[in-house]
Amino acid sequence: MLNNITTEAANEPLLSLSNTRLSYQGVAVLQDITLTIAAGERVALVGRSGSGKSTLLKHLRSLLAQQVAWCPQQPGLVPMLSGYHNIYMGGLARRSAFYNVCNLIKPLATPRAEIAKLANQLDIHDQLLKRVDNLSGGQQQRIAIGRALYQQQKIFLGDEPVSALDSFHAYSVLSLLIHYHDTAILALHDTEQARKVCNRIIGLKGGRIAFDLPSELVSCEQLNTLYCSE
Repeated sequence: MLNNITTEAANEPLLSLSNTRLSYQGVAVLQDITLTIAAGERVALVGRSGSGKSTLLKHLRSLLAQQVAWCPQQPGLVPMLSGYHNIYMGGLARRSAFYNVCNLIKPLATPRAEIAKLANQLDIHDQLLKRVDNLSGGQQQRIAIGRALYQQQKIFLGDEPVSALDSFHAYSVLSLLIHYHDTAILALHDTEQARKVCNRIIGLKGGRIAFDLPSELVSCEQLNTLYCSE
């Protein structure tokens, strides 16, 4: 059964970068990146489009390997499958190939109950049996989040995970993600969301970290500066 995961080692370092240079398709995007992220932190990466949020997030994912639930910008759903089966894909590795095939043919009781619980929390219960290519962008995004949640990992990495949702549903979903994961690292375009759900904000500008502060110490002026022209 899917349960809230209790923090076992809060403040234990998960990863560190020191004067790291990161590139995308051979072009340098970030340089002199130095940071440490500890277990139990909720970190928001903020900055203009192209500031390197996705590049940094993907690099952190590569360092954490199989420890993370991953939710990319593009949902990457299987269009001809139902919402249920797309969410179930997050749990494929936990079960045998035979079990997975049986569940594909006819949803089985245990995963059906687990996924129904998630769908209710994400307000997509009525979409579970529909093909995902018939769903709206916001519904597809919530299916993708359900798939990530169903991976049942302690760490969540999300690249603009609620960009297609209105502010009410976005905050509700982000709160759910925080509830189910010890540690979260989120690339967000909405700085108000970042302040509400994260306890640390890393601002990116000009290929570098502009600031790295507890959320309550980040000023509106600092946030606004990120989005000014270089």
